[in-house]
Amino acid sequence: MQNSLSLKAALCAATFLTVGHAALAETITVGIGHQSTVTNTVPGGIIIEKLELLEKHLPTTGRYEDVDYDIVYRDYTSGPPITNQMIAGKLHFGVMGDYPLIVNGATFQDQGNDESLLIQISGYNLKGTGNGVVVPVDSDVFTLEDLRGKSVSAPFGSAAWGMFLAVLDREKMTEDVTLVNQSPPVGVNNIAVGRIDAHVDFTPWSEVMEFRGTGRKVYDGSEALIPTFHGTVVLKSFAEEYPEIIDAYVKATLEAQDWIADDPLIAATKVSEWTGIEKEVLYLYFSDGGISTFESSIKPEWVTSLQESHALLMRERDVPALDFDKWVDDSYVKAAVTERGEDYEAMVSSVVDTAVANVGKPAEIWHPRDGISSYSTMAEFFTGLASIRDTGFAPLASYVYDANSGLKLFGTSAFYAETDGEIAAFLKKADAEAYGELVTYQAILDATATQ
Repeated sequence: MQNSLSLKAALCAATFLTVGHAALAETITVGIGHQSTVTNTVPGGIIIEKLELLEKHLPTTGRYEDVDYDIVYRDYTSGPPITNQMIAGKLHFGVMGDYPLIVNGATFQDQGNDESLLIQISGYNLKGTGNGVVVPVDSDVFTLEDLRGKSVSAPFGSAAWGMFLAVLDREKMTEDVTLVNQSPPVGVNNIAVGRIDAHVDFTPWSEVMEFRGTGRKVYDGSEALIPTFHGTVVLKSFAEEYPEIIDAYVKATLEAQDWIADDPLIAATKVSEWTGIEKEVLYLYFSDGGISTFESSIKPEWVTSLQESHALLMRERDVPALDFDKWVDDSYVKAAVTERGEDYEAMVSSVVDTAVANVGKPAEIWHPRDGISSYSTMAEFFTGLASIRDTGFAPLASYVYDANSGLKLFGTSAFYAETDGEIAAFLKKADAEAYGELVTYQAILDATATQ
């Protein structure tokens, strides 16, 4: 009888311990707000999600041995809603552009309940390309000056909006342009139907409109000489409680950036499937010599740019003060990069300038069957286009470089000019006219095909 009671007691104890252990298992929710249709943010959001890179790096030992992770991704078309969700405690990470990052950090510090930390950069362009001003294709607007007296839409609070505010202030045009708040999808549609004089937007919407043939870029962010970049902020309280999870997120972003660099064509194709942004547009950003550089270090240039932009926002939009020393924290990305055996300080000091880095890079054609082919001269490029056309195929896209800035452009969107038999491509019509005699893409192609 005693043996029977002892056996029952042991079984009850074992059951209690099992149930108690399960009851003690912790579930940690990780909320990530991102923007899948904003090219510079994709390494910090949609790629991590689809390739399950965060799960690969999340800690599972020590205090995390019995943890269950509930990873929540929330996708937005701009940064401000992400900040609102972080303030509400529904998201822990936010991936957004430079101006929204500033507002995020300043708002948290002003409210005093929690703070956010800027921990990593997801993608950048030194000169500001990615932000741009687009007009309908048949518009008579060709310069910034032509926008005086016009209505211009922009997603208020975005990186492009902030860039445009700075440009208007610099050119003494603030009172001469009527600004209208419109989200990217609305602005893109209004350009297509000619309902707005111009639309200002961030990556990659200017190029989307160009590729679709509905818009024409009249001002590129590189002309403002204001760097554009996107990065990740995290709730300070979350980072202090779970530093290992921050480390895992940073490592996942680094791996996502590597994935783009390893095969830009595959990356463009897959991200297009996930987001609906045309793969040809994404390749313009992802490829060698492309618009974006996907690199994580927080450079002094970025902090200086953020400080200057913050001063403008304080003056023009009453954005609260921001203590940058408390907000910027590159310790997580520095540790992750170092653990990979890479030199973080060398990464910080290396900045890609397309005017230098893209000198001599070949033009490209994306053949629907054969993929990407490269051409070292403009003559070879147009011969290649003519050859493809004569075989009955139509290129998916073609890519050339602005002769002045090194900016990668769609071949069909560039302005061309000829001097002494040499053809060069340009972003702006005025630059092409300064180089030589204007000649259209189609005229060059037709002439090449008859040779």
